[in-house]
Parts: sequence; structure tokens; C-alpha cells
Amino acid sequence: MADEQNQQPIFQIQRIYLKDMSLEQPNSPAVFLEQEAPAIEVSIDVSAEPLAEGIFESAVTITVTAKIKDKVAFLVEGKQAGIFEARNIPAEQLDPLLGIGCPNIVYPYLRANIADLISRAGFPPVHLAEINFEVFYQQRMQAAAQQQGQGAGLVMPDGSTAHH
Repeated sequence: MADEQNQQPIFQIQRIYLKDMSLEQPNSPAVFLEQEAPAIEVSIDVSAEPLAEGIFESAVTITVTAKIKDKVAFLVEGKQAGIFEARNIPAEQLDPLLGIGCPNIVYPYLRANIADLISRAGFPPVHLAEINFEVFYQQRMQAAAQQQGQGAGLVMPDGSTAHH
């Protein structure tokens, strides 16, 4: 009975934290005089790595670039991470947990931090859309499989072969 209890799947959030945040406004203050609304580009990356036995860091990085005509109004990059305990989880479920489940937990914090930083920089807030991390994960897995021929089973749990 005690052995059976030790094999129960465990998943817990240990900590959520802002790992990195940067803001650049290369054309301020002139850019504030522009009447045109900026064009916004958003890029995303997800990573996960083991820290210790059963302990993982999962991170989401978002880069928001706003341009007015050909000038950068602002560039914000934020990286939000979490430390998660994941024990007794089958290998085939661990990778999706780290690539989908953990980013779903971390992303709302990053979204709020980015919106806050952009408004503190003097720009109208940018509210990032919800991200379907399951679709993002599937795209990364497909890209990795194509990169490696048919070796999809060789993708590292941290997604290191699957960067966009």
C-alpha cells in the first residue's frame, strides 16, 4: 500500500517568477508625436528544462515589437517562468505537460506584466491574445520531426530541437 502511494502522479507549482523583462524605445520622444497607430508584431517561444529530480523550469518568452511606418516605437521582451514539481508522470505525458500545461499556467502572469510595462512606457496598453499552447506545441513537434527526418521520438523534453 505504501509503495502504491509513492507512485501517485504529483504535479505542483513551486514558484512563478518574472525571469527577464526589457523595454526599448529607440525613437522616443518623436514617436509620441505620430498620429498613426503602431503595427504590432508578437513572437513567442516556450522552453522547459529539468532542474533536479522531478523539478522543472518552464518558461514562456514573448517579444512585442511596435512600429509606426518604418520606425520602432517600442520593443518589449518578457520571459516569465515557473518551477514545477512533476513526479511519477509517464514520459509520454511529461513532455506535453511541460510544453502545454505549464505555459498555460505561466502565460497569464507574463501577459499582465507586458501590458503593464507597455502602459508604463507611455503607450496604449497592448492586450495579448490567448495562446493555444496545445496547437503551438503540435507545431513545434511537427517542425522538429521534419528537421530530423522521421525521428520525432528524439525530441528533447526541453524542446531544444524545436525552436521556432
